[in-house]
Amino acid sequence: MSGNGVVKKVADAAAKAGRTIDWDGLAKMLVSEEARKEFANLRRTFEDVNHQLQTKFSQEPQPIDWEYYRKGIGSKVVDMYKEAYESIEIPKYVDTVTPQYKPKFDALLVEMKEAEKASLKESERIEKEIAEMKEMKKKISTMTADEYFAKHPELKQKFDDEIRNDNWGY
Repeated sequence: MSGNGVVKKVADAAAKAGRTIDWDGLAKMLVSEEARKEFANLRRTFEDVNHQLQTKFSQEPQPIDWEYYRKGIGSKVVDMYKEAYESIEIPKYVDTVTPQYKPKFDALLVEMKEAEKASLKESERIEKEIAEMKEMKKKISTMTADEYFAKHPELKQKFDDEIRNDNWGY
């Protein structure tokens, strides 16, 4: 396989990978504005590289018309160039980077999923707390101390301990 055929396969693989990335789903997971900017840069860079792979490197080069040059230059010189051209061996690309970074990337994905679960759990807790605060805000003007301490027994215990210990806050 020629070096250009390998590049074409790489370009095709990159195009397929680009279609399988859920960019919108990933963007929804970002929390900070800085992360959104970095993510936008990553996506733009990926699309630029993918576009270059699709346009520049996916095209087969035009074959050389050796007969045309033989007529104008002469057979001896053209044959010498043709022989040199055909003896060129383009080395095959061996990916040494992906195996090195794939485990790190997979570990980051696992870490990201765990962080997402923790974030969702914390969001649920905060939403529940907000709902309780809204309820408390509605009832605070008519609530008695006993009703409040029924919802917050730890505070009743704290106040009882302070009174028992003759600690009046001054």
